[in-house]
Amino acid sequence: MQQLHQDLRHHRKPLDEPPVSSPSGELPSLDQRQHHRHLTSNNTDNPSVRHPRPDDHAHADPTSIHIAPTATSPVQVEAPAPQAPTPAPATAPSLLAATHYELNQSPVSSNAATPSRSQSSTPVKHRRLKPFIQAIMAFEKGRKFSTGTSVHRKRQMSTLVEKEGHFGPALTTLYLGISAVFSDDHTAVVALAIHDTIYLIDFSIKHIVLDDALRMGADVIADYVISEVERYEHENFAKFIGAGLPTTLKYMSPTLCSRLWLELDIVPIVMRPDDEYKEKSFWDVKRVDEQADSMARKCIMNFGPSLVPLLQVGFRGIVQTDAGFRAHLTTVQNHKDTCTPATWDSMLTYAKKLRHTKTKIAFFSSTPQGGGVALMRHALVRFARLLGVDLTWYVPKPRPGVFRITKNIHNILQGVSHPDQRISAEEKQAIIDWITENANRYWFSEGGPLCTPEAGGADVVIVSNFFGCLPEFPSPVVPSFMQERQACSVSWHMTSAYRNPHPQYLPIHGTDDIRSDLVAKAGSPQADIWDFLWSNIQGCDMFISHPIPIFVPHTVPREKVVYFPATTDWLDGLNKHLNKWDSGYYGHIYNVACHSQRMTELNWPARKYIIQVARFDPAKGIPTVIDSYAEFRRQCEKANFTDVPQLVVCGNGSVDDPDASLIYDQTMSQLETYYPDLIKDVSIMRLDPNDQLINTLLANAHVVLQLSTREGFEVKVSEALHAGRPVIVTNTGGIPLQVKDKVNGFLVTPGDWKAVAGHLMDLFTNEELHAKMSYEARTGVSDEVGTVGNALGWFYLAAQWHEVGVEKNGKGGIKGNEKWVNDMAREEAGFPYKEGENRLPRHFTQSKELPVNTKPVSASG
Repeated sequence: MQQLHQDLRHHRKPLDEPPVSSPSGELPSLDQRQHHRHLTSNNTDNPSVRHPRPDDHAHADPTSIHIAPTATSPVQVEAPAPQAPTPAPATAPSLLAATHYELNQSPVSSNAATPSRSQSSTPVKHRRLKPFIQAIMAFEKGRKFSTGTSVHRKRQMSTLVEKEGHFGPALTTLYLGISAVFSDDHTAVVALAIHDTIYLIDFSIKHIVLDDALRMGADVIADYVISEVERYEHENFAKFIGAGLPTTLKYMSPTLCSRLWLELDIVPIVMRPDDEYKEKSFWDVKRVDEQADSMARKCIMNFGPSLVPLLQVGFRGIVQTDAGFRAHLTTVQNHKDTCTPATWDSMLTYAKKLRHTKTKIAFFSSTPQGGGVALMRHALVRFARLLGVDLTWYVPKPRPGVFRITKNIHNILQGVSHPDQRISAEEKQAIIDWITENANRYWFSEGGPLCTPEAGGADVVIVSNFFGCLPEFPSPVVPSFMQERQACSVSWHMTSAYRNPHPQYLPIHGTDDIRSDLVAKAGSPQADIWDFLWSNIQGCDMFISHPIPIFVPHTVPREKVVYFPATTDWLDGLNKHLNKWDSGYYGHIYNVACHSQRMTELNWPARKYIIQVARFDPAKGIPTVIDSYAEFRRQCEKANFTDVPQLVVCGNGSVDDPDASLIYDQTMSQLETYYPDLIKDVSIMRLDPNDQLINTLLANAHVVLQLSTREGFEVKVSEALHAGRPVIVTNTGGIPLQVKDKVNGFLVTPGDWKAVAGHLMDLFTNEELHAKMSYEARTGVSDEVGTVGNALGWFYLAAQWHEVGVEKNGKGGIKGNEKWVNDMAREEAGFPYKEGENRLPRHFTQSKELPVNTKPVSASG
């Protein structure tokens, strides 16, 4: 029995593509699936074993939900050796039994008691035959969708597309349910159920033969679902938002989830249909069409009013990304395709180490949504779970008034606040109290991430974008002092590693650029707040900063400094390719939002447009954007250029950004006061969180601006380049690292609106120049600013800190000496950068002049 449990645990870890433990992304062989079916079908009467449900351990160890490495079943990186075919018993419907086995067994083990479910008196094997038999009896020849939109609506929508483009028609929002049952002769009966937010609209049934397809490595279930759903959308002017499916279908159709997400922009929600907390499950008595209907209904509950998956934060502040880990968006192979082999192999080197040593990594940041740090963490958590790396993300419970203080600190350190503004002792104490309360209540309590590893705590702790005073640390972590970055803003960050009395290392990761020249000025507000911060973090062992030396204050020892750029995810809603149908859906949403606020709507594609995507922040240079557009329009009129574009300035909000309303009002006042004749051509919008909407606006713009007066790294620039958009950006912060002047964009001095207008004229009147820059933009983005590059750096640091510890008596530790983390990681893995390889320029960190305070700064705060 013990060996049986070990075998089952090895076969229960479904990565988002099989083989179960392989990152290769290849489909499982027929032999492997037969082995899985034989294993499960021979043990259907064992009530003590089941496959894990997506939320089994959501409040303890999120990485164990999909992949739970154990001493008896380590996760492998290479695909397992081919296994000999194991024929299924001739007397039992093995695939069907395997399917229902996954859905009906109880946990292998559990730290907490699980409510027992009532036991049916129906024989197990006979009971599990019911869905397939019922499907055959009820739908022997299958069933096609029988309802659709009216002829009048089809004609009306077609006319709108012809007249107004794809931003014109309003698509009907729908949800999808998918289920399938399988017979022993390798036939699948697949059901699709279509729901609005209230009721079942229609459903279809399809019989699919799997034998030949399985042997050829094809995924015919995914092929059918994708083609059928796309056809329904186009014929009925509809847009599917989410699709619910059971865990067994995800295994039997391993590419279905990622293809729904990447090809049709449908969020796949994978669920265990028989809720173990209910006394009775009806899943086994439902026909396959009824199962699909159930999946659609449950899928709807994972989406909020803005039609994006609900963000879930569990106990202790664990951020449960992707709808509580139920949205399975990508496969390992998808990520592998976004980078070079050297980057991928280097990353796998450290992923192996972390899995082998069972290293637990905990990230902390101030908010779970709304900023660049949050975007990076969502992507990193998603990717780490695919690879079986134990990585968890925590946020503190918010407190009213604290974010106003942290925003003031942010503005002071950036040098955009009033020269006399300071943070009072009471405000500093309020931040300390906030973090201390969270730490004591959630993170130092029994089993919390800041306990010793032996007591269930993390091995490596990384505090991102806030600094906290955590009690019981030799050098406390300073509370949150700078806000999370907006989706369009990625900036200065610093990470510091502590040596706890226990074998635990604590990096701290902050955001946005610091005016180190003002910090170095004794008695300045910047020096005062940095004294407060530094007094709490000076015991750290390493600081990780954006690759901009001037952002690192002079008090930070250079041997502790390393450089690590901000990143984005090429497969998330902000960056993945959207087809014309889906782009039209989100473009229409934008115009509806504009109409409701009496704001100018976009007339694309009839008119081109210029865009800046940024939060409404004093440092984003929005006044320069307006002035530049006004000057550009004057030059157009002078040159008799009549095909003038519109201007869009938009961005998402953030829970810790109280300045947004003020800056928005100032922008509207500037436009109404000085350029009232341009109001009809300018669209200025604060948007609800919706990544694909921002993606649509950015990808279809003719030119993208980023005219910040102060900036950190601003990875939104790389996102625009990745979409093939020429950029006009200011020469500040980390922006020049991403843009090759006059190759994929133009660099200008902050505030130089005349230069911006001149470059706009060039890009709108010279089609050849625009096409050349678009190509250079699309093909010139480095791996270092993608999720795999981000994971490479963090996995390397975690693996190294866990292996060597901090420096003690001249031994151990990692010497930073202002190196780039990616260089260190690639060299250590045996894949150093080669000449000519696409990477961010290093010369920005090789020569610098750092301000030095001539008067010693107190460390007492």
